[in-house]
Amino acid sequence: MTFSKLDRQFMLRALTLAKRGQGYVEPNPMVGCVLVRGRRIVGEGYHRRFGGPHAEVDALSRAQASARGATAYVTLEPCGHFGKTPPCTRALIEAGIRRAIVPAEDPGPLVAGRGLRQLRSAGIRVDVGLCQPEAEQLNRPYFKMLRTGMPYVIAKWAQSLDGKIATRRGDSQWISGEGARRLVHRLRARVDAVIVGVGTVLADDPRLTARNTKVRRVATRLVLDTHLRTPPTASLFAAPLRAPVEIVTIRSSAQRHSLRARRLIASGGDITTVRPAGSRPSLPALLRLLGKRGWTNVLVEGGAAITSTLLDANLVDEVFAFVSPRLIGGLHAVQAFAGLGSATLSTAQVWPNVEVRRVGSDWLFRLRT
Repeated sequence: MTFSKLDRQFMLRALTLAKRGQGYVEPNPMVGCVLVRGRRIVGEGYHRRFGGPHAEVDALSRAQASARGATAYVTLEPCGHFGKTPPCTRALIEAGIRRAIVPAEDPGPLVAGRGLRQLRSAGIRVDVGLCQPEAEQLNRPYFKMLRTGMPYVIAKWAQSLDGKIATRRGDSQWISGEGARRLVHRLRARVDAVIVGVGTVLADDPRLTARNTKVRRVATRLVLDTHLRTPPTASLFAAPLRAPVEIVTIRSSAQRHSLRARRLIASGGDITTVRPAGSRPSLPALLRLLGKRGWTNVLVEGGAAITSTLLDANLVDEVFAFVSPRLIGGLHAVQAFAGLGSATLSTAQVWPNVEVRRVGSDWLFRLRT
């Protein structure tokens, strides 16, 4: 199927609209819709919040009678089943659209081509494939959840130019500048969970909440803590109670340190146990547990051992690495990564999608698989 430049322009507009739902619609995908008659947009919309009207219905409500005979540019296959809302295919058919253009089928088991078949059965022309790479990139967390049962993992760290995340005395606040920290708060505001190791809690006493930004989701703070060393007085527990805290450990350790567990619970935290990997909580097991909860995005903020373990297991989907133009030096300064690392350059990880840009005083390397 050949699409025109104008077709691409309208689909890119729909994708731009769809992204506005990021952080509000999960675990549903982000979807945008543009309705066009001739060369004129008569209605547009997007999925604004989980459980709310879908993009097609939002656009149709704005177009009203002008939708009859229009072409619908929808960034993902319209649903053809009853869920929290009625089928979008029914709304499109009843509105009298003549053509639908979508990038790809929705791989969700309740959709999977059903919506496209319903539109075609109603005599609507359906064309598939426009802007497919861009549409799939937009909803990578949704597609990963369907494929693996695990959430999309974003790893974030700030380092000096020589790869240090703290000095030899453990001083790390602040390696990155204000611009980078503002961006991290925006990241926290759209994920389901923020994950750190207990070492980060002991060294930095962070709150890990989204501040000075519009909060779309309230992320649960997860602390990987085998021996329950998290202090009950940690700043994590002083944050607003609507931002939950879970201490992730293994069952045998929770039983052995039951007094510590009770103190952490009394401080407002929960204890979550997952199967062990050696003496520590299994990170794949934790991600599968979060996937069962319907969580689609998690942000990993360290420390070095956790980030390295996830990278070594190919469980990281995206990286936000902030590089400060400073040199810390020292053999005993804290490195950004732990473990053995790659034995040869040929086995070192290479990321195919790289974006580099200035963020305040720092450089951001954004890497995606």
